[in-house]
Amino acid sequence: MFTGLAEGHGTVRRIAEMPSGLRLSVAPDAGCFRTSDVAAGDSISISGCCLTVVARDSETLEFEAGQETLSRTNLSRLTAGARVNLERALAVGARLGGHFVQGHIDGTAVVDQIDRSDEWVFMWFRLSPELLCLAVPKGSIAVDGVSLTVVGVEAARFSVALIPHTLQVTTLGQRVVGELVNIETDILGKYVASLLRHSVFPSVPVLATPGQSEGRILS
Repeated sequence: MFTGLAEGHGTVRRIAEMPSGLRLSVAPDAGCFRTSDVAAGDSISISGCCLTVVARDSETLEFEAGQETLSRTNLSRLTAGARVNLERALAVGARLGGHFVQGHIDGTAVVDQIDRSDEWVFMWFRLSPELLCLAVPKGSIAVDGVSLTVVGVEAARFSVALIPHTLQVTTLGQRVVGELVNIETDILGKYVASLLRHSVFPSVPVLATPGQSEGRILS
C-alpha cells in the first residue's frame, strides 16, 4: 500500500528481457531514498506500479515485471535512461498525505492536452470508458503513481491540476502530449462499482466491464 506521494525520481539503468517478462535496474536519485534503506522482498512503487525488490547493490535496485504487469502499464515502453517516480510502501502509523494507492495499475491513459497558467499546469488524459466511469470530480486518482484530485470529467477524458511542487518532484512535469501514463482508480470506487454490478442490482449494467466499449451510471 502506498500514499501516492512520490519520494523522488529514479533512473532506469538497464532493462533485460526474460522468458516471462523484463528485469529492470533502477537507480534512485541522491535526493530520494538510499538503496541501503531497502531490502530484498520490499515493495516499491515504480511510477505507480508495485514491484518487488529482487536484488540491490550500493547504487541500484532490481525488479522483475511479468506479462500481466507489462500489458497493463507503460513499463514495457521504458528504455535505459528513462525517469520514473519512486515510493516505498506506507509504514503503519505514518501520515497518509495522499490517498490509499495499491500499486495495482488498472490501465494506461494518453496525455491529451496540457494547459499552462503561470506556474501551474492543467493536464488532460484520455482514458478508456470502463476506467473513466470511475473518475469523478473531486475524487482521487493515481497517475504514474502520483496521488491527484480529479478536476473535470468529459466524455472521453479527465483533467487534473498540477502545482509547481508536483511538477518538480515527479515525472509529470516532463510529460508531453501523446505519452502513456499509468492509471490506478480509487479503490473505494472499484468496490462500490463491483457491488452495484454483482450484488445490489445484478441485472443492471452499471459500469462497463473489461472488454466492453462503454458503461453508464444508474439513473
